[in-house]
Amino acid sequence: MSKKDIKVPNIGEFKDVEVIEVLIKKGQKIKKNDPLITIESDKSSVEIPSKDEGTVISLNVQIGDKVSEGDKIIEIESDKESKRIEVVESQKNQLSKELDKKEVKESKETTDITVKDTSTKTSASPKVRKFARELGIDISKVSGSERQGRVTESDVKLFVATKTNKSFKNQNTTDQKIEQEYSHSEFGEVEIKDIPRVKKLSSKYLMNSWSKIPHVTNHDEADITELEEFRTSLTDIYTGEKKKITPLAFIVKALTVSLKKFPNFNTSIDEIENGKMTVKKYFHVGIAVDTPHGLMVPKLRNADNKNISLISTELKKISQQCRDLKIDKKELFGGSMTITSLGSIGGSFFTPIINYPEVAILGVGRAEKKQVFIDGKFVTRTMLPLSLSYDHRIIDGAEAARFNNELKQNLGKNFAYKLAV
Repeated sequence: MSKKDIKVPNIGEFKDVEVIEVLIKKGQKIKKNDPLITIESDKSSVEIPSKDEGTVISLNVQIGDKVSEGDKIIEIESDKESKRIEVVESQKNQLSKELDKKEVKESKETTDITVKDTSTKTSASPKVRKFARELGIDISKVSGSERQGRVTESDVKLFVATKTNKSFKNQNTTDQKIEQEYSHSEFGEVEIKDIPRVKKLSSKYLMNSWSKIPHVTNHDEADITELEEFRTSLTDIYTGEKKKITPLAFIVKALTVSLKKFPNFNTSIDEIENGKMTVKKYFHVGIAVDTPHGLMVPKLRNADNKNISLISTELKKISQQCRDLKIDKKELFGGSMTITSLGSIGGSFFTPIINYPEVAILGVGRAEKKQVFIDGKFVTRTMLPLSLSYDHRIIDGAEAARFNNELKQNLGKNFAYKLAV
């Protein structure tokens, strides 16, 4: 037996890229070309295979690490016996395939779908597995077209297409034909443009959120008359100049106070099939930032421990980093709850989509002066539209209404000063 290091090979343009998955563990026996880790750049993800065989005795990388050519991945202990085992296994597999061919030939059905033996693990990349999960497909039932039955994205698409055709073969397909009958250019001049990269990246997350989360949206209004008076009166104690602090800074602070009282809003249920929910003890508020490249949602970390001035400063900083595409990818993940504000643009109520795996999002419209009936008479008050979308699997309507009431109170009279300190 001898020890060997397995290192990152020449991976072309991939330099200092993130490890998104570790596919082996200490003590595991691996063979040549077995996948070790998956790395991801802005363009694609790639699996790094083993160039040797043996037993893993140490792991030198973990998820989130950045690697480049020559970096050590694992250390293995070579085992000559593994070659003899591989030969025996190969012979077994070959015999099994020959028997399978005979059985298939004798009982061949009129379908293009072949159900694979689920007693062995299906070979597929993490990206393909995720694609199958998003479509609700059991990947073990998909036939792989690559070497050793490895399943590709095209195989999954073929599986879905065949199942769909089988389900609807007796139905009228006139509508489908109408959709494909004409092209846009037949009705006038068109231009084909590339979708901005940020929008392409965010689209899969939006589709995942909309298809997986049962959304409900509560609409309400917060009276921020006193808060606005306090905000516009703030001055710098050294220069005497007025401070330019947006209402969003106060909303962030008010939201963290509400999250502490209603911890269900600061959870994730990405393991709902196992009956588990993750209750977060941190308060990282996501802020939807409108950029020329598309919508981005950086996180304002530990917002509960920061005063209004610091929150305002950090909001400006992370917003500019997004516009300049200089925000770290990790800063777009790990949030408690997201705020999306249209106040600077206009509009009132809307139905924001939850930022998965969070369970709620707060939409904020433009504040407007209205006549409100208070104590037997109409008075002019500054009202802020609030649109709270929540995951109905974990939050019910009554809890959402109470959360809105708490938030309105935190933005209302006598609370502005407390939020500022």
